[in-house]
Amino acid sequence: MKALKQLPAWNVLEQHYRAMRRFDMRDAFRDDPRRFERLSLRLGSVLLDYSKNRITPDTLTHLMQLARESALESQREAMFSGAHINFTEQRAVLHTALRAPAHPPLTVDGVEIRQDIADALAHMRQFVDALHQGTWRGHTGKPIRHVVNIGIGGSDLGPAMVCDALAQYAVDSVRLHFVSNLDPAHLSATLAGLDPETTLFIIASKTFTTLETLANAHSAKAWLLSALHDPAAVSRHFVALSTNTQAVRAFGIDPANMFIFWDWVGGRYSLWSAIGLSIALALGWTHFQALLDGAHAMDQHFRNAPLEANLPVVLGMLGIWYANFWGTDTHGIFPYDQRLRLLVPFLQQLDMESNGKNVSHANRRVNYNTGPIIWGAPGTNGQHAFFELVHQGTRLIPTDFLVAAINPTPLADQHEWLLANCLAQTEALLKGKSRAVVEAELVAQGMPRRDARALAPHKVFPGNRPSNTLLYQTLDPHTLGMLIALYEHKVFVQGVIWQINSFDQWGVELGKQLAPPIRHALDPDQPAGEHDGSTLGLIADIRQRRA
Repeated sequence: MKALKQLPAWNVLEQHYRAMRRFDMRDAFRDDPRRFERLSLRLGSVLLDYSKNRITPDTLTHLMQLARESALESQREAMFSGAHINFTEQRAVLHTALRAPAHPPLTVDGVEIRQDIADALAHMRQFVDALHQGTWRGHTGKPIRHVVNIGIGGSDLGPAMVCDALAQYAVDSVRLHFVSNLDPAHLSATLAGLDPETTLFIIASKTFTTLETLANAHSAKAWLLSALHDPAAVSRHFVALSTNTQAVRAFGIDPANMFIFWDWVGGRYSLWSAIGLSIALALGWTHFQALLDGAHAMDQHFRNAPLEANLPVVLGMLGIWYANFWGTDTHGIFPYDQRLRLLVPFLQQLDMESNGKNVSHANRRVNYNTGPIIWGAPGTNGQHAFFELVHQGTRLIPTDFLVAAINPTPLADQHEWLLANCLAQTEALLKGKSRAVVEAELVAQGMPRRDARALAPHKVFPGNRPSNTLLYQTLDPHTLGMLIALYEHKVFVQGVIWQINSFDQWGVELGKQLAPPIRHALDPDQPAGEHDGSTLGLIADIRQRRA
């Protein structure tokens, strides 16, 4: 395949962008009363309104042509069929298979994986039912009341986000906690007030060698044994999500309580696998299955819908339009839903670890923007923090707004205000407020015209700033599954266009390699070793402070 900038559609889009630089969405809405209808898509209860973007029908035509010239459709099918699209690690990418029905069969590297997935899910369900029914008990015979998931990255962010988002569906008998940070304050604060006799730990590490996870796991084990004393207690209070049977057994966990997943499940795509055990324990199996079903519904849409009517494709290509032609560097995500307060950290890993790459499939440095900086916070908090920058700053920031039409929380009037604020922000980004309108308002309020003219520039909103709105009926497990899969596939689309591997993460390795010798150097009885001058200075200062 040609390099991205050599594709004919890229050149067409460059010319189109030059013609669009003065495009004003406000004029487009005035000229086309049906713009919203033409530029919105629905799937189930999810509505994507992308009409508030600096696009015309020609823009979409050119973007979809770029997708076709980039072989998006064949790359999409390669992913679903188990090809090794993670080419730097020679792995398939099949998180979609984890939420698909058992038929038809799917063979990967000579192995039929549907039955393996069904067996893994059955193992999980058996354990979940046993714990909820009280037949799985702790070492002293007491039922488990608290479950602590110890993981990091994809073994923490996804499950923690889902459990928080769907807390209203949680079972009454078990409370979930999540520990990820190597900072001992995280584990200590979580364990405070817990009873070792009624606490179960899930150790989530594919290799069972992850530094942060194993450090927390050993500390949790010491906490347990300091109270229960008997090493045999470990096997009733710890389970593992891993593939390393030997290390799991050495830790003291019965391999029968090891829940497996596969190397074709990337960490940030793993909440659908055994990594989701914490979700199933928190919500019950029926709701976990509904989460999978929602994701599968989006998978089917992504795989089969025409590009122009495909929610992940449209979102992904709009991101290409802004990042590569308008020169935007960031993308704001604002869920007007407190239950989705952990969505942005989850999407930061999903997007930036996937597409934060600078080398193409051809092993060449790319000469265009790839993954944007993902940031945001729940509304309305963000309005009182950083929306000044979005509305009046010098940068163009594409944004996504997410909101539920119905909120089951009984404070109904507050949800009406929440909805109103969400829609008002997208309208304000579109419409803005001109200097003439500001001056007229100030004069009408009694300000002298001269003062009004001086103050007006500071109160002008440029407007014409792009946003997408994702509106859904209510945040239930099925809908959340759809939304997560939507963003997963958006990331895939953009990786295909940028000709990068969205499924490796070599960028996290160097810091891990440098940490052990620095840890060694912090010991005042050991040589500092070879480091840059700044790092040596910091090591010396730490040693001195401790002395």
